[in-house]
Amino acid sequence: MKNYRRLLRYIYPYKKRLVLAIFCIIMAAGANLYLPWIIKDMIDEVLIEKNMLLLNIISVSIVGVFLLRGLFYYGQSYLVSYIGQRVVIDVREVMFRKFQRMPMAYFDKHQTGETMSYLTNDVNAIQTALVDNLIELVTEGAILIGSLAMMVYLDWKLSLLTLTVIPMVGQAMKVFGRKLKRTGTVIQERLADITSLLQESISSIRVVKSFVREAYEIERFQKQNMLNFRAAMKGVQLTSLLTPTVEFLAALAVSFIVWFGGYEVINDEITAGALVAFLTYAVNLANPVKRISRVYGTIQKAMAAVDRIFAVLDMEESVKDHPGAKPLPEIKGHVQVEHVTFSYDHEHDALADLSLTAEPGQMVAFVGPSGAGKSTIANLIPRFYDVDSGDIRIDGLDIRDVTVDSLREQIGIVPQETLLFSTTVMENIRYGRLDATDEEVIEAAKAANADAFIRDLPQGYDTQIGERGLNLSGGQRQRMSIARAILKNPRILILDEATSALDTESEKVVQAALDKLMVGRTSFVIAHRLSTIFNADQIYVIDHGRIKEHGTHEELLAMNGLYSNLYHIQFSKEF
Repeated sequence: MKNYRRLLRYIYPYKKRLVLAIFCIIMAAGANLYLPWIIKDMIDEVLIEKNMLLLNIISVSIVGVFLLRGLFYYGQSYLVSYIGQRVVIDVREVMFRKFQRMPMAYFDKHQTGETMSYLTNDVNAIQTALVDNLIELVTEGAILIGSLAMMVYLDWKLSLLTLTVIPMVGQAMKVFGRKLKRTGTVIQERLADITSLLQESISSIRVVKSFVREAYEIERFQKQNMLNFRAAMKGVQLTSLLTPTVEFLAALAVSFIVWFGGYEVINDEITAGALVAFLTYAVNLANPVKRISRVYGTIQKAMAAVDRIFAVLDMEESVKDHPGAKPLPEIKGHVQVEHVTFSYDHEHDALADLSLTAEPGQMVAFVGPSGAGKSTIANLIPRFYDVDSGDIRIDGLDIRDVTVDSLREQIGIVPQETLLFSTTVMENIRYGRLDATDEEVIEAAKAANADAFIRDLPQGYDTQIGERGLNLSGGQRQRMSIARAILKNPRILILDEATSALDTESEKVVQAALDKLMVGRTSFVIAHRLSTIFNADQIYVIDHGRIKEHGTHEELLAMNGLYSNLYHIQFSKEF
């Protein structure tokens, strides 16, 4: 229960409401303890002694007790639900913050749907563990303790006989609890798999339809859904076995009570009313034990999700601010990569002993075959990953000695696949600098050759562009991405094959915008089309994580090496 206690810490900010809620729960549960005593008085005093005054008092007290019970029940339901919802919100926010800080390596290894499942399915399971079961657990616990106290008061010998069954019930709950927790873990994993499949299939719906694979996707979903069904039924099977097991043990205790209590009544050791009251309390005792066993099973299944959540929260953030890291001051843009080696899997080097230098304002290009390591360099400069060995310095400062946020604030990235948000054009561009005015956003759009097409949209800059900006063409999305980078006004710019996915006409417009963007900035260009980098100050030819050649376009052609070969392959139609 270590993680359950850890989860309860999230309740601490709401401890006053929790104390009040527990008070309401106990008072509401007290009404259940009052009824058996009424039965005792009815049999022993009202019916036998013909006490009319007591009958009147009992009748009025029943109405009063249940009126108060209703008020306390409302209080317990509202307060516990409030606390539970607040805890769920707090945990979900903590999880979201954690995912925002997680390194890119985590997202390389985990599907988007799996990550979403943590924030939805697993966090919702906390609702089950805290809200739906906490009321029942405290209510039944109060009834259990109160019933035991009243039973001891009425007949201590019968009470001792009743208590002999409790260790057996506890052992049964312990055995079933372990199995239920393991089953709960499998259930949460199956839910995560379903969420991943849904996210993958729906986000790729164009591909699914273009290959006529609807039936195939349905079959995939059916298989995953069935695995989830089997895991859920395993949990139902265990829960269904736990309750009758506990009930049978409770029935054994009740049968002993009936026999021994009847023996005491016959021998005038207790009254008939006291025995009936005792039996009622014993039933009150049996019901809470049964319900607590069911709640315990449910909590055990929910704890599997809690364990998953805390496993993520306890993950080490490999890319983070080092102790003593200071904000990066405003830079000129001098970048040095010194003997850098890096591996994604710690087995195969993506870069090996790589060194290069970029002077402020220079355009530095990387070319080479796919998988050569070009994009890896671009990922290391803003510390999406940390180097295994070597150093990357900006204006003489090791990028690991400055805060991550201050480093990335001065680096702009225009990726090959433009990612836009499902909001307005204005807000998408403003994402580059959140405090920018509308006029500054428009100026950035003009600089990116985007203003004309934006004004032709139905609501201009206030047009909602849809999920991932799919209502726009590739060239339009890329120009918006460039406008976003212009608004950020970074000193270092990384262009990761920014025009490779565009048609020739769109490429010309986008390239013109990129040329404006690169003026006065240190620019790293990962190029697929060599025509975009003819004017680069330095071109590095990368192959198998190493620099094979470097120089200007003319110098590299004169070497008649790998660059020259790539050039002639791309432009062979012109010769």
